[in-house]
Amino acid sequence: MTIVVFFTLFSVCLLGAMSPGPSLAVVTKHALSGGRFNGLCTAWAHASGVFFYALLTSSGLAVLLQHSPVLFKALTWLGAGYLAYLGVKSLMSKGGIQAQLQSGKKVSALAAAGDGLAISLFNPKIALFFIALFSQFIGVADNMAETAVIVATPALIDGLWYTLIAVVMSSQAVVQRIQAKAGIIDKVTGGVLILLAVKAVSL
Repeated sequence: MTIVVFFTLFSVCLLGAMSPGPSLAVVTKHALSGGRFNGLCTAWAHASGVFFYALLTSSGLAVLLQHSPVLFKALTWLGAGYLAYLGVKSLMSKGGIQAQLQSGKKVSALAAAGDGLAISLFNPKIALFFIALFSQFIGVADNMAETAVIVATPALIDGLWYTLIAVVMSSQAVVQRIQAKAGIIDKVTGGVLILLAVKAVSL
């Protein structure tokens, strides 16, 4: 694997991680309402889901997903249902940023990690990324070490990117500024998540 190929892989993975979507919303929510540790747990649990897809792709099992419309559709509907569930919760401010800031109660780190993992495993956009783009890089590895690097790269980039998001969003200055607008953020986030759910099932 040449430096050029690795740089291309790095760039594709970074752009994939940085693209706005439900993952960003979930990490931001837990960082704002639960603090930095919860945000970091969400970020790296999300990266674990990304690593699972990378491993799946490298083992060739992604071909099964690619050539099984029923299986892929099932994943899509599961993901859309989960996004809609999160969206409704945010719209109703039950478990959203506003409710958690007002009550002073934090969601457990385990629950935050569960949300991070679920949003990565059930996000059709991530599945499509690995089937359509990431799979192209698996064949360029000359040995097991290079395969390991290729598989680890998207997970590390994803984890580091959302670590940055968690650190920024959990800073005291940001939380204080957002606290008064938490209800609006919940409504906007809920609407976006529901729209993403609708878009997912229409793919």
